[in-house]
Amino acid sequence: MDAKFYCDTIGIELIGWKAKLCDVIRNASESTVSKKQKVDPMVRELNTLIDDLDRQIDKLARECPSEWSADKTQIESKLSRMKSKWKDVWGAMGEEGEYGIGGA
Repeated sequence: MDAKFYCDTIGIELIGWKAKLCDVIRNASESTVSKKQKVDPMVRELNTLIDDLDRQIDKLARECPSEWSADKTQIESKLSRMKSKWKDVWGAMGEEGEYGIGGA
């Protein structure tokens, strides 16, 4: 796969996941007090993941590496972690079957 194509494609995917994470955080902040307390540690972790996403999106846009296999492994690991945490938050808010708009 061409490095530029990879950077563009994964950048778009990361932007999509950032939007999903922001959505679940917004929904959590609008929840009842008991639900907020239950998901607060997960939401803090999602905010950290969003910071990581921002750095990775910026890096891909700014300096698309010609050798990206190490980055690809790291990104795939982060995506897997994000998907899991995202589902955990929706599940803790009692929305397991829906996962909000867009699904997983």
